[in-house]
Amino acid sequence: QVQLVESGGGLVQTGGSLRLSCAASGRNFSASAVGWFRQVPGKEREFVACIDYNGAGRIYADFVNGRFIASRDNAENTGYLQMNSLIPEDTAIYYCAQATVIWVTRRETDFNSWGQGTQVTVSS
Repeated sequence: QVQLVESGGGLVQTGGSLRLSCAASGRNFSASAVGWFRQVPGKEREFVACIDYNGAGRIYADFVNGRFIASRDNAENTGYLQMNSLIPEDTAIYYCAQATVIWVTRRETDFNSWGQGTQVTVSS
């Protein structure tokens, strides 16, 4: 069974940066796409980014607008989300997830393992 542990969240001022990490234990990490989602209390969870199994392909939500970069290190079984130019609207709990597919996807139903989430707070 896959376990995912996010880290790197915190409090940052507008315009600041954070790098989220997603450490995976278990099998098939290098054969799976990795996704990032976020959720604000009272709202539905939304897609942020996804990187394919070997890091060659990435997709992002429109609101990312070039500010975030998804990456991965399969030798370390870890995914990353570099977030730059953060704004208060980025405040949310961020989750990483491992997909059942190798290619990039936005569909939550394609992800079967989820981390516990890490809080990102951007102050104005």
